[in-house]
Amino acid sequence: KKRKPKKPGLQPPYRLSDELAEIVGTDILPRPQVVKGIWAYIKKHDLQDPKDKREILCDDKLKIVMGGNRKVTMFNMNRYVTDHLI
Repeated sequence: KKRKPKKPGLQPPYRLSDELAEIVGTDILPRPQVVKGIWAYIKKHDLQDPKDKREILCDDKLKIVMGGNRKVTMFNMNRYVTDHLI
């Protein structure tokens, strides 16, 4: 049997926590746009570690969304974002 390739569907929009909405600028977004908005915030506020660009140095707003951590990697950032998608 041949498997049919999975078709990527549209991502459903999520309601965001107040803390995350403050960072991305809106309260309802699909997950890919949430991540894109967080990266825009990180770039705008120069929060990437200059020594290791994979690490994000959280300011006070981002720290709330990232589970209270001062530093997170780009890879485990999604784990914390999930807690703020309603």
